Amino acid sequence: MTTKQAFTGARIFDGAEWHDHMALVVADGRVEGLIAADSPTDAIRVPADGAMIVPGFLDLQVNGAGGALLNETPTLDAIRTICATLTQFGCTGSLPTLITDTVPKNEAVIAAGAAAVEQGVPGFLGLHLEGPHLSIARKGAHDPALIRPMDEADLQRLLAAKRALPTLLITVAAETVGPEQISRLAAAGIIVSIGHSDASYVQVAAAAEAGASMATHLFNAQSQIGNREPGLVGAVLDLPGLDAGIIADGIHVHPTSLGIALRAKRGPGQIFLVSDAMSITGTDWTEFELTGRTVYRKDGALRLADGTLAGADLAMIDAIRYVHQAIGVPLDEALRMASLYPARAIHAEADRGHLTKGARGDFAVLSDDLKVRSTWIGGEKVFAV
Repeated sequence: MTTKQAFTGARIFDGAEWHDHMALVVADGRVEGLIAADSPTDAIRVPADGAMIVPGFLDLQVNGAGGALLNETPTLDAIRTICATLTQFGCTGSLPTLITDTVPKNEAVIAAGAAAVEQGVPGFLGLHLEGPHLSIARKGAHDPALIRPMDEADLQRLLAAKRALPTLLITVAAETVGPEQISRLAAAGIIVSIGHSDASYVQVAAAAEAGASMATHLFNAQSQIGNREPGLVGAVLDLPGLDAGIIADGIHVHPTSLGIALRAKRGPGQIFLVSDAMSITGTDWTEFELTGRTVYRKDGALRLADGTLAGADLAMIDAIRYVHQAIGVPLDEALRMASLYPARAIHAEADRGHLTKGARGDFAVLSDDLKVRSTWIGGEKVFAV
């Protein structure tokens, strides 16, 4: 029996344009189209009076949520908890992320990801492995004792993991993982992102030529733009094929720097929003453990005892609100930074990141003050206030 719903009473953003006095029709989990709000229809009418319906948000860097952290519990249950918790923030898809850890921990997370695919966990898009093949000079909160070069066994594990996952994103340093390795990974469909890297512009350009297509949390834990050396930041802004995630909380990146980057970025690559969320997201905790170290939550930030930032106390809806209200990004563009642009970055734009005919029925219902009223995945309500 066909399930057909018409969502009425809301202003609708389809990823490109706003629509007033229209209804969003979703049938069997897919967008059937938009109709005039007062048109006769055989669909079940679902009122969303006075709200905004927008494409669901995609978070490509989320270490944990709801008390679960992949580095502490690399399990199917942790993935399920993370994905479910994020729905309260408008997320309809995410890449649960493991930061630098041991080989057994990586293997456990990959097995959990494969199980999540098999069981169809709502909102699970695949995995993001952030490390361990990074630069110690730009380690950030990653344990330097676990950072190491990529050998052939590591590469083969990643190739095998991609065969079990719809999306596999890996963060590597361009000076640690060479063009030949990047080329083999990209040819297998793995999305290679440069991050935690002290690479020069030339090294980043070589990585991009080999198939790297993204940079991880722009400005943080990477070589900065300078007068004689553009570094990774300069390469991201200059090279048109690179997308980049950014943590928009006013702490990881100064608002002026964020605004400059948005104005300077050459396309078609785009800057998109990520949360870099930790287990504390969606809880009232004040601290948690990360690879044997305590991380403290204070003044909107998560820090190790020495003050090093360790993830972010942020959710996607917060990042959208920040770039719109503090940076002055138009709301439609802020929404694209959380939906369409990350979808393109992982080659999922055919049916995610927009609400046009044939797309998945994944969307968030927002109030005028940009708070999430409900979240829907495949036309099914997964969160409501």
